[in-house]
Parts: sequence; C-alpha cells; structure tokens
Amino acid sequence: MPMEPLPDLSTLSLADIARLLAEKRLPPVEKWNPDHCGDSEMRIARDGTWYHQGSPIGRETMVRLFSSILRREPDGSHVLVTPVEKLDIEVEDAPFVAVELKTEGVGRGRTLVFRLNSGDLVTAGADNGLTLRETPDGPHPYLHVRGGLEALVARSVYYDLMNLALEEGGDRVGLWSDGTFFPLDGAE
Repeated sequence: MPMEPLPDLSTLSLADIARLLAEKRLPPVEKWNPDHCGDSEMRIARDGTWYHQGSPIGRETMVRLFSSILRREPDGSHVLVTPVEKLDIEVEDAPFVAVELKTEGVGRGRTLVFRLNSGDLVTAGADNGLTLRETPDGPHPYLHVRGGLEALVARSVYYDLMNLALEEGGDRVGLWSDGTFFPLDGAE
C-alpha cells in the first residue's frame, strides 16, 4: 500500500492541519510489549538521516514507516517495536528533525506547526513543548513529538523562530503557540 505524498505545508490552513492530525493514526506502540529480539542494525544520525548497516536508507517511505513504530523506552533508549518483536535502534541526538515551520496569528493567538523530516506535523503547545537545551556545542531547540520522542529543530527553523520572537518583542524572548508560552532566551 503506497503512502500518500506529503502536503505542502505553506498551502495548509490551521483547520487543514488540525484535520490531518486528527486523521493520522499511529500504531499503538506504547501498548506493545514483545520480548526484546536484538539490534536492528539501524542508526538515526544527528541530521535525521536513517542508516541500516552503515548505509543511508534512501527510500523516504521506508523511513516514514519505521518512524511510525519508533518508541522511547523508560531508560532513554530507543526501539523499533511491533506486536511480535522489539529491536534496538541507535539515536545520536533526537530521532526527528523539525525541518519546516508554519505560523499563524500573533502574540497569545499564535500557533506554530512544524513538519518533521518524517513528514509528521506537530503543533507546539501544552502537549508538545518547545524547549531550549544547553549542549556542549551551544543551545539547541527541541520539540516534543510524542511518547518522550523529540525533534531537534533545524537551524534554519530556529532562526525563523528567533526572528519572529524578536520582531514581536515582549518582556521575554519567546513565542506563544496554542496557548502556551515558549521562552527562547535560555533563561529558566
């Protein structure tokens, strides 16, 4: 069964995005608890590229499929899980990368929607927080995706966020989305 092509985010309204998110049905990986079966010999690089046995996975539909069965374990490790098997997968940073941004509204009425490298759409809000984390090579923004899985916000998207926040002004550098304020200045 072929996967549908990804819609153009710039042409979607918030109503369209809400409809797409409501229609998206991910497998219930949090309910599957098969015995551990070994290593998938797969790795997700920091830039979001998926590898199998050291070679990049070139088929976008395969990456989209694998990303739908990805789960983060309580110990912080990542696995690919089905009802009958669970395989380890190495994740160098975050398993997803937020590669595109759509914004509507201003101030408290703003909504930020991100497209991930997997094609998924995520609206920043109370359930999908946007955080700035200090790392050895400087601060990096992350977006909560689902079940403890995160997306590293691509540098170009982070610059877009910062430009919006600086243009908007305010007591604190940050942005509202879906009723939640997300500071982008690194202060606690």
